[in-house]
Amino acid sequence: MFGDMMSKLQEMKQQTEEIKKRLDTISVDGEAENGKVRVIITANKKVTSISISEELMNERDKEQIEDLVMIALNKALEKAENVANAEMAGAAKGFLPGMGL
Repeated sequence: MFGDMMSKLQEMKQQTEEIKKRLDTISVDGEAENGKVRVIITANKKVTSISISEELMNERDKEQIEDLVMIALNKALEKAENVANAEMAGAAKGFLPGMGL
């Protein structure tokens, strides 16, 4: 019984590592001001790109642009969190029966 549980834990650890690698290959984005500010991150929450339109740079002051970047980044982070949670929940389902996952 104990050996079986250790085997399951090792298998779960390996699957978690595979999911983390897969999350590095999934990109999500967040936008603000109708796409004039766009942030792209991996599902592991690493920022890969921030773009700000030239038009917006000419229209807004520094503080407004910073606020828009934060909005776009927070949207991307929320999407990344949702993707990561879905991936982990799917993996946990097979390992933790009866625990409501």
